[in-house]
Amino acid sequence: MVLGLPSEVAIVWRKEQQENKRDVECVDERRAWKRATTNNREEIPGRLGLPFVGETFSFLSATNSTRGCYDFVRLRRLWNGRWFKTRLFGKIHIFVPNPEGARTIFANDFVLFNKGYVKSMADAVGKKSLLCVPVESHKRIRRLLSEPFSMTSLSAFVTKFDKLLCERLQKLEERGKSFKVLDFCMKMTFDAMCDMLMSITEDSLLQQIEEDCNAVSDAMLSIPIMIPGTRYYKGITARKRLMETFREIIGRRRRGEETREDFLQSMLQRDSLPPSEKLDDSEIMDNLLTLIIAGQTTTAAAMMWSVKFLHDNREAQDILREEQLSITNIKPDGASLSHEDLNNIRYGLKVVKETLRMSNVLLWFPRVALQDCTIEGYDIKKGWHVNIDATYIHHDSDLYNDPLKFNPKRFDEHQKPYSFIPFGSGPRTCLGINMAKVTMLVFLHRLAGGYTWTLDDLDTCLEKKAHIPRLRSGCPITLKSLSKTMLEA
Repeated sequence: MVLGLPSEVAIVWRKEQQENKRDVECVDERRAWKRATTNNREEIPGRLGLPFVGETFSFLSATNSTRGCYDFVRLRRLWNGRWFKTRLFGKIHIFVPNPEGARTIFANDFVLFNKGYVKSMADAVGKKSLLCVPVESHKRIRRLLSEPFSMTSLSAFVTKFDKLLCERLQKLEERGKSFKVLDFCMKMTFDAMCDMLMSITEDSLLQQIEEDCNAVSDAMLSIPIMIPGTRYYKGITARKRLMETFREIIGRRRRGEETREDFLQSMLQRDSLPPSEKLDDSEIMDNLLTLIIAGQTTTAAAMMWSVKFLHDNREAQDILREEQLSITNIKPDGASLSHEDLNNIRYGLKVVKETLRMSNVLLWFPRVALQDCTIEGYDIKKGWHVNIDATYIHHDSDLYNDPLKFNPKRFDEHQKPYSFIPFGSGPRTCLGINMAKVTMLVFLHRLAGGYTWTLDDLDTCLEKKAHIPRLRSGCPITLKSLSKTMLEA
């Protein structure tokens, strides 16, 4: 399956991509020769357009289409070559297409580069979010946020998530009706994150917070103008409600009206410590929101894509199922998974990696140059945004044989450094990397080890207005337990 394209046109698309890649390589070779034989460095090609506006409307048009926002990048690379520049939301953006460029940027985080986001995204998650704070605050906040991702916390999370997942999958199978994997995984990951972070399990409060988080997420790629009815307006309004909800919960905890063993409580227990060893309330609230959204949307999308890819690749599904059954058979009936069990899901981990490589739930990694510098011979000006194009790198045929084919076994071999970067790299490596992996492993274990499924909608168009690629259909499936399948056979 080619991401976002119907299977019947995939072969034609592959051929066009190969031809386009040859054209792009010829352009790049000519530019490289020119840089090597002249004293003047060539400028990065691309259109900047009018000040501020640039190509913003073209970008938003792609985002609002069923092709997804990466279609904007794909087209410009065909026009300009692998390296290109554009202007989005008033800022000049450079798209970096290779592991060497990625290495330069990741290795110089905090020195030559800082995190870079469009205004709407920064406004949505908050200026004290780990995603947006300046260099001097990042290390402190990251260190203090690490508690939910420690081995002890992850072990408890695995057991609790596994139990919840088993209950919900069983109910869905007993109903015998089709359900959307994306919606199911969004709800599963959301409930699990809220429980781990704030011990919230009340349905009405969960629903309120989830609706507001969805509005905030929808506002991340929007025009930052506060006009009633727009996505940006709805998102910022929802953010205000969320901050008030978090403020009330924090107030109750401080007044001693409730006490829990969770992430929030561990933060509040630091109130008496020096400023360098605690987070203030705005830092706590902005990062609660960030952790919920980041932990929910990306992981849920990856789980959805894993179901789609495994449906389209029965051999991989069968190998995965065999591995999961071998683990289940040596455990007592009804026993929950442990964190140690996940170490034995070796093929499953390859499925996770291949899903992340193919789906690219994080399309690129944005950075902003803190000073004039050079990347791969190209001059980068202070204030320019440089985007490490993980999608192009993960689909580059020079790095991966037949890159558009879902093949978990490719991870039997070590990959070239910086050629597999779904979680970034360096000091800003995704804080939730291990939680995302264990969540997906538990999900794959229970799904493949307990059920077969049929895909009920083959539409491969992408969801409109999403800042990560997700199937418009939500990937609807119908489950059948393995025990029933074996009886029928």
